[in-house]
Amino acid sequence: MLGAETIRVLWFTVASALLGVALATLPALALAWLLARREWPGKALIETVVALPMVIPPVATGLLLLKLLGRRGPLGALAYQALGMDLAFNWKAVPLAMAAMALPLMVRGFRVALEGVNPRLEQVARTLGASERRVLLTITLPLAGPGLLAALVLGLARSLGEFGATVILAGNIPGQTTTLSLALYRAVELGHDDEALFFLCVSLALAFGALWLSGRLARRLGPGGAS
Repeated sequence: MLGAETIRVLWFTVASALLGVALATLPALALAWLLARREWPGKALIETVVALPMVIPPVATGLLLLKLLGRRGPLGALAYQALGMDLAFNWKAVPLAMAAMALPLMVRGFRVALEGVNPRLEQVARTLGASERRVLLTITLPLAGPGLLAALVLGLARSLGEFGATVILAGNIPGQTTTLSLALYRAVELGHDDEALFFLCVSLALAFGALWLSGRLARRLGPGGAS
């Protein structure tokens, strides 16, 4: 039977991952739209910056986030002065770290989905008098829908397994910031093999389920995939 702390860790991990994906969705969609549909100076630089968290160590990303969101950082100081709110070393830091790590994957998935929409269909709608907003809501997003959902699920999978950035920005505070991956690390460190095996199995199940669902959604973009 699962203990109260284990249930709390699982619930907190899933809730934080969902919140992290929610925080990343609009910025990721906006960036994907600009990268997929517009040409502008500095585009290659922004593409590189957005992709950086996928290739640098997650701990490095966490350190950058700490410098930005810590009480002495520009964004952290602003939040503390305006709202009296700390953004580091508490539960708020967990979804923020997850959002930062999920965003590059979501941008890439959103971009592929948007680029897969036939621009001729959008142009036909414009010639019939549809506004840009209506084209977006009735043509672009519905046609890109499976790819967008696949990117969201992939971002969720990345968030569920996040470790490096989270441990730097939020710490591993029992009862406050411990996620599934941090609990797994702590169990291994303490030699609690049975507990570590349980957390490992849960992590594998969540990752497998998310990747399987993302793959099924992504395949719907292919020829005949929606049938």
